[in-house]
Amino acid sequence: MIISLIACIVIAFVISVIITKYEIPFLRRKAGQNIREEGLKSHYSKAGTPSMGGISFIIAACVTSIGACLICGGDIVTMLLINLVFVGFGLIGFFDDYLKVIKKQNEGLKAKQKFGLQMIISIAFAIIFGHVSDFGTTLYIPIANTFIDLGIIYYAFIVFAVLAMTNAVNLTDGLDGLASGVTVLVSLFFAIAGVVVLSGTFPDSLTESYFFASVCGGCLGFLVFNKNPARVFMGDTGSLALGGGLAAAAIAMKLELLLLVAGLLFVIEALSVVLQVSYFKATHGKRIFKMAPIHHHFEMCGFSEKQVVGGFWAFTLICCIIAMFII
Repeated sequence: MIISLIACIVIAFVISVIITKYEIPFLRRKAGQNIREEGLKSHYSKAGTPSMGGISFIIAACVTSIGACLICGGDIVTMLLINLVFVGFGLIGFFDDYLKVIKKQNEGLKAKQKFGLQMIISIAFAIIFGHVSDFGTTLYIPIANTFIDLGIIYYAFIVFAVLAMTNAVNLTDGLDGLASGVTVLVSLFFAIAGVVVLSGTFPDSLTESYFFASVCGGCLGFLVFNKNPARVFMGDTGSLALGGGLAAAAIAMKLELLLLVAGLLFVIEALSVVLQVSYFKATHGKRIFKMAPIHHHFEMCGFSEKQVVGGFWAFTLICCIIAMFII
């Protein structure tokens, strides 16, 4: 099993590196990144860096995970369902990126359009998964090692979890290598957890482990070009896909609650924006952070981009280790 996961990581890594290497020149001509005028001045030098690079690891993860499921055995229905959510959210991000960086429409998809499309995919996934899952509408409580049947509320919970994680990862993607590096660690944790810890509790967890291992390898290959100074950005194409894919696979593995622990950085990034906006409106202009999401706050406090990213990677690694102990 471990050998299969290592193979998934390596194969997805190689595919991602090859595609990213050859997509960069094309994207540089077609999809140069626009930098917000209200953003940090230190980021102005990134203008023109190609975006939409997430296409590479989406392809790498899909090909590798589905191939592993067919060759090594697994629940192909669940694997296809996870990949459909993964690709579906990636397509939403692709259309948004296309309008912004190619058509030069600063707004991209309107907020209602983007949220509406995300809602459709999330609801469809919740309904389908609730009916095909052997565990029905039950929620696994890791520490207590027990299940709670939420009934119809479980569907609303799934929709919220997918939407929340998707947009949390999207908000995290603001520094070179941040979202991709954090996703490498989080997906590696879930891949290992599915094989080492859950094989006895959830016999079918290997299916999700293949997906997580493939995402890990894909993001690792992309990180070769996305680390500071980034030669390519994943764009909403990549960040929305990662958020949707991580959430769908964690839900399918019945470890959705542990996504809050291993992926705590994603949660903090999203909360920093919610708190900043809410406090700003309530106090008519005052701020909690110097800038949100919180990674920009640390930059404005004097930390370099590499220091912030490195610190956030270390924090995520600690969170993943803690999550492994409380499964």
